[in-house]
Amino acid sequence: MLDIHRIPVLQDNYVWLAHDEATGMTAVVDPAVAAPVEAELARRGWRLTHILNTHHHGDHTGGNLALKAAHGCTIVGPAADQARIPGIDVTVADGDRYRFGDSEAQVFDVPGHTRGHIAFWFAADGALFCGDTLFAMGCGRLFEGTPGQMWHSLGKLKGLPGDTRVFCAHEYTQSNARFALSVDGGNPVLVARAAEVDRMRARGEATVPSTIALERATNPFLRADEPALAAAVGLKPGDPVAVFAEVRRRKDSF
Repeated sequence: MLDIHRIPVLQDNYVWLAHDEATGMTAVVDPAVAAPVEAELARRGWRLTHILNTHHHGDHTGGNLALKAAHGCTIVGPAADQARIPGIDVTVADGDRYRFGDSEAQVFDVPGHTRGHIAFWFAADGALFCGDTLFAMGCGRLFEGTPGQMWHSLGKLKGLPGDTRVFCAHEYTQSNARFALSVDGGNPVLVARAAEVDRMRARGEATVPSTIALERATNPFLRADEPALAAAVGLKPGDPVAVFAEVRRRKDSF
């Protein structure tokens, strides 16, 4: 399986290193900045061969060109947004499979946060790199997409196996939990998870990765098709896009 390690950068970003020991290949996912990545590579004695970008935002691509200049690595990113991915070499789109060492990623187009966002799912490794589409108990703001697009995108991820680890790109879990409780406070699994997240953060621990099963049970943005959540935001069940839009509207001003 891929050997995956978290690199905290900037204020609350996570950059991920994924190493394939059999081939010696190493990928960095969404490198916001280069220096912490270089330090971790040196500490582990790994050679950077790939950059995997989920979307164009600078806190996900800011280290691309410096890392490529230093290592000659291959940059893989969304075909739908290739013009905004610095140094891109390989474009991938929905349904594509990308081979990395002895592992293979299935690519999903997941627009909503940005128009060209993608996610990489390494099925055999139980790992999902989803950028800013899906967070622990949250989802990305809709900067370039619609509620319908984002609900459809999240549906692709929601349907993955429950034990899939969710390697999202930010430590937003505690604030996301506070909001989730405001719209889904009658959910006992959510209440218990929020309390555990508070304990983890008090100890200075990271709350990511999550799992798809945990997100299905506690993330209000994945629960817009639940009648209880629709009722909690004053809407009738049966229109999950409308419920999702209302939950997202509330989160934007929370």
